[in-house]
Amino acid sequence: MSARPAVALVVVGAGPRATGLLERIAANAPELWRGGKDLHIHLVDPHPPGPGRIWRHEQSPLLRMNSMAEDVTMFTDETSTLDGPVRPGPSLAEWAAQFADAGNPRFAPYAEPADPQVLAELRTLAGTDFPTRRAQGAYLDWVFRRVLAELPASVTVEWHRTTATAVTGLPDGPQQVHLADRVPPLSADLVLLAQGHLASAPGPSHRAHAAFARRHGLFHLPPDFSADADLSALRPGEHVVLRGFGLAFIDVMVLLTEGRGGSYRTEPDGTLHYLPSGREPILHVGSRRGVPYHAKTGYRLQGPRASLPRYFGPEAIDALCAEERPLDLRRDVWPLMAKEIGFGHYHELFHAHPERTAVPWDEFLTAYDRLDWYSDAMTDLVATAVPDPADRLDFEALDRPLDGLDFPTTDAFQAHLRDHIAQDVARREDAGFSADLGAFLALLSVYGQLPRLVSAGRLTARSLGDGLDGWWHGFFSFLASGPPGLRLRRLLALSRAGIVRFLGADVRVDTDETTGTFSATSPTVPGHSVRATALVEAYLPGPELDRTEDPLLRHLHRAGGLAEEVVTDPDHTHRSGRFTVAPADARVIDPGLGGPHPRRLALGAPTDSRAVAAFARPRTDAPAFRQNDAVARALLRALDADPFPGSTGGGRVPEDGRQGETARSEADRLLTTNRPTRL
Repeated sequence: MSARPAVALVVVGAGPRATGLLERIAANAPELWRGGKDLHIHLVDPHPPGPGRIWRHEQSPLLRMNSMAEDVTMFTDETSTLDGPVRPGPSLAEWAAQFADAGNPRFAPYAEPADPQVLAELRTLAGTDFPTRRAQGAYLDWVFRRVLAELPASVTVEWHRTTATAVTGLPDGPQQVHLADRVPPLSADLVLLAQGHLASAPGPSHRAHAAFARRHGLFHLPPDFSADADLSALRPGEHVVLRGFGLAFIDVMVLLTEGRGGSYRTEPDGTLHYLPSGREPILHVGSRRGVPYHAKTGYRLQGPRASLPRYFGPEAIDALCAEERPLDLRRDVWPLMAKEIGFGHYHELFHAHPERTAVPWDEFLTAYDRLDWYSDAMTDLVATAVPDPADRLDFEALDRPLDGLDFPTTDAFQAHLRDHIAQDVARREDAGFSADLGAFLALLSVYGQLPRLVSAGRLTARSLGDGLDGWWHGFFSFLASGPPGLRLRRLLALSRAGIVRFLGADVRVDTDETTGTFSATSPTVPGHSVRATALVEAYLPGPELDRTEDPLLRHLHRAGGLAEEVVTDPDHTHRSGRFTVAPADARVIDPGLGGPHPRRLALGAPTDSRAVAAFARPRTDAPAFRQNDAVARALLRALDADPFPGSTGGGRVPEDGRQGETARSEADRLLTTNRPTRL
């Protein structure tokens, strides 16, 4: 009797995106995998499958998510628009609830986390809590194990705890995935790249600052993943300039204060007082806006959920793409996006807080439907229907809160920004302002529609670069990706203690060879300058194909196997740093072939698909889930083809043939440590 035919898939990366793809493979297998072959899936990642690098257990327990536990899921639901089956599963909060009643577990496979600290957190985790990243890692580990249990018997999974360094092979033959610490390479019928967010080598300005730091014995940290950064060389009391006011800054702030033994005391009036350990440096922080990202809302919608999308959905995208002219983001697209976000805001305001409105909802909506967002008539409608300006949605005021302001002294600015932050936290913790959450949900809906518009290729180069990847990405993150309110209340305590000092907007960092120090200035406080012996670029590295530190992508790019996304207009060229994939099935565009590579695919952050969120808020029809489903179905159809051209025979199979045993081995303890410059 001849052996069953076998095929092999190598997935480079084993974090949440790869896990989501496996979940969709398991969901679609009953329809598309006929069972006449064995499929062996190799996962290649030095970090543990499920959590991957970002959510692995081996990081500080002080680091938290910026999402509530009930707002995190890896599973499709009734809102998901998929070709494959919807297979609901628990959110992080629903999964964690079973640990409060260990004698009655609800979700198999059931296994208590080995870390007692994580287990204690899960047993008391409320849906509105902001979990630690290690708790999210435990959830992702469970999702991965559940997926393994749901795969058919003819599909096996093996985890290789190493790094993929290259992929070679002819387009019409098996692919060879080379590994960092072993030979021979893995042989595959198809290869899928899912490495997630990647580090990149410093750019020219960062290299110049690093060289300056080396000459003068200073500390310099380029953009990095905060959990991996080595901050130990920062000395107690040392003055540090931090450029960036988002989540990376919050992480650094936590690691350099609580992480060094500091603590907080709650005063009788409810304010927080910081108790320093004496080991903290002094942190001078500024950014383009000069204010921290808005705090995440800590409440639920108070009214019924709005039906989204309404103005910026598939029909609107079709209409935009049908126009026979290049599209400008701010002129042609943003008004529709803004109107959609405004709809979410006012839907919640009118339904949850009708006492603060002056006309019936139906009357308002009839007029709102027919008016352009940027029109005098819309301005008049909102002013009439919403008497209090605090209840109106003003994007321009939200976007640049320090524009037009300057302060005579740095102390005056510290007081102003503390008041700004306190008001933001109070608003985001007050369900009376739940219209903000309505706007947030509409913002997510808008974000989910954009990949299709981008893939149509209708946006101008300047709109894609300065608009979408520049202004829009920053604005979205500023409104939607901020920290929990507790983090900002602790930031206020650190400011009052003098540990954190605010620099202002449009911060400029210079170097002084005479004094051997960095200097930071801002027009927010004219004439004020801070001198520091350390500079931390407190933001994440962006996609930079030319400077990626991922060895496989670097090899493919240098060999001509990847095409960087480049959009050119007569007056502008935009290079995004991402590599291009076919929109329909995520096949890598190979310049040498002049089109998609038949055996190589890619998902996630380094690609031009821009659907990068590997997990999602429930009931938001997450674009990443839709993409995972489409790609999983394409993979299964290709691998199930009879015969599959140039089949590898399944690659390397676990010796005992047990599904997933290798993938279930102990968590990886190999940490990638950034080495800042200090001599």
